[in-house]
Amino acid sequence: MDLKENDEVKKVVFFLKEIGIDIFEKELGDTFLPGLDLGPGCIYIDYNKLLYPGDILHEAGHLAVTTPAERKLIGTAEISQDWPNQGDEIAALLWSYAALHHLQLSPDFVFHPYGYKGNSEWFISNFTSGNYMGLPLLEWMGLCLGNEKAEKEQKMPFPAMQKWIRD
Repeated sequence: MDLKENDEVKKVVFFLKEIGIDIFEKELGDTFLPGLDLGPGCIYIDYNKLLYPGDILHEAGHLAVTTPAERKLIGTAEISQDWPNQGDEIAALLWSYAALHHLQLSPDFVFHPYGYKGNSEWFISNFTSGNYMGLPLLEWMGLCLGNEKAEKEQKMPFPAMQKWIRD
């Protein structure tokens, strides 16, 4: 089946475009994740090489949690050598879980057994049980609220997001 026509993929691509992450189809060579690459504020997808469609959401998470100034540099020689750093990685994991929740997709769509250095089940177990390691980082970025702040402000707590892209 053509992944471009997959209902979950269409839902993800629509959502990402809606929140301001551009998606471009492009023939790609060898990339870190098969069929995916990142550019300035965008994701390049080669549907003929894409193996795990959930990786699209995780990569979108990297774009979303990066500062606007750095987001413009992704995929260029000017991007910081340590991008993404460990904090960015944790934030992108949590962001992609929130996106799964928002889109009503199964956690194993992103956290598939062929990624995450064999820790997919561990991430799924932690996130689905409400153990959101890294949540203070997403709160600090202004993207969501933990239970305490959400209650004070009478807003929905994580995994609901206040906004999807970091200012």
